[in-house]
Amino acid sequence: MSAANGDRTADLPEVTILGAGPAGIAAAYALTKGKARVEVLERAPVAGGNSTSFKIDDIWCDYGSHRFHPVADENVLADVKALLGADLLLQPRHGRIRLGGRWIHFPLKLQDALLKLPPAFAASLIGDMGLKKFRKKSQGPRSFSSVLLDGLGPTISRHFYFPYVKKLWGLDPDKLAVTLAERRVSGSSVGKILGKMLRMIPGLRGETTGRFYYPKKGFGQISGAMVAAAEGQGADFRFGANVVRIEREGNRVTGVVTRDGDSETRHEPDQVYSTIPLTTVVKLMQPAPPPEVIMASEAIRFRGMILVYLILETDQFTEYDAHYFPELSIPISRMSEPKNYNSASEPKGRTILCAELPCDPGERWWDMSDEELGKHYCDWLGQLGLPVKVPVIRTETRRIAHAYPVYDLDYQRHFETVDNWLSSLEGFLSFGRQGLFAHDNTHHAFAMAYAAADVLTPDGGIDRVAWAAHRHEFESHRVED
Repeated sequence: MSAANGDRTADLPEVTILGAGPAGIAAAYALTKGKARVEVLERAPVAGGNSTSFKIDDIWCDYGSHRFHPVADENVLADVKALLGADLLLQPRHGRIRLGGRWIHFPLKLQDALLKLPPAFAASLIGDMGLKKFRKKSQGPRSFSSVLLDGLGPTISRHFYFPYVKKLWGLDPDKLAVTLAERRVSGSSVGKILGKMLRMIPGLRGETTGRFYYPKKGFGQISGAMVAAAEGQGADFRFGANVVRIEREGNRVTGVVTRDGDSETRHEPDQVYSTIPLTTVVKLMQPAPPPEVIMASEAIRFRGMILVYLILETDQFTEYDAHYFPELSIPISRMSEPKNYNSASEPKGRTILCAELPCDPGERWWDMSDEELGKHYCDWLGQLGLPVKVPVIRTETRRIAHAYPVYDLDYQRHFETVDNWLSSLEGFLSFGRQGLFAHDNTHHAFAMAYAAADVLTPDGGIDRVAWAAHRHEFESHRVED
């Protein structure tokens, strides 16, 4: 922080942010616009978390498929546009879903669906729509399964959503909570899905319908630009910071302790803003939380994922940005081709296919070598009718232990136990995808961060009434795919 900047901010409250993923970065950016002095503690050597980008063979790659959606809060979208300028591209979505052995365009297009859906599947889908009012409602406890069967009917539920979510979360759909359906399924009826397809017709769609924003230098360019802007406003990002304790006295958090070798440093801000997994917070808290909070935290689960990058000796493998694979016979859930996201023509003679393989530590895939996973990947593509006929240069992988929150039937009560206790602490605020166990997009994480900055009071406190109102707004977030 410059001397001049320090003079201007000397009387502002001090905030220590844990984690430099999207939520932590955006909070630092918003807070340093005259609201607080900010330091950000991040264990990794770079910012961005799972939303960062990196190069493989001179191709920008992400941790799976990432897009910045036009439905973002207008203030969030305006800031991202201002930070990236001409480097933020508005791209047409051009993906495919495999249904009944056939490829259907995604986002769904009416003409494409009419021509390519298997006739039996299409007939069953129409039947589900016509018979919905006569269909008997599911009995027993509500779950992801019952909500979709009642809303969408058996055809699309059993042929697409059920196998897809079992692959993603490793649980049967009747073992998953209603919340997952509310967050993940934007079309709650066949009629609404048809309505979305109609809005894709040229002349009926808006400027950004069926489009997404994507930076020239990978999705992580958004995080990088926001970090640079926050640093320019005085934020202090400390990478490689190993947080070993969050200290409290009674119900007030008093400090955060980091360790570097044999030495420890105590950080004593007015507020600790945490965007790291709430389960990690519970483990770091000293004195330890009550036993019921620890037990609830141990019952909260995250789903892991392996990203498998197949480097090929060709300019382009397909014209599509992403492929979705609902069938359970193929372990990968989605494949993306990074060069198709930013329309990159260079480097020549190289492209990369990134597969998302839902998997937890300890499962068979987790400990496989890159070479083994690459061979399986090629086999799966062959089974899907996408044989790899060009030379494979090599395979690289990345592993994410906390990719998705697992919304099982008991998650809500466990989360509420932990969340209620953390919310009772003074000098502490937990938010973001990891902090609120939320299955959200990056623009949602930014919106949460802006809200967290908004509720900081001039004396370093938190406006809890305003935060409760923001938390209520967060419940309306819906995942964009």
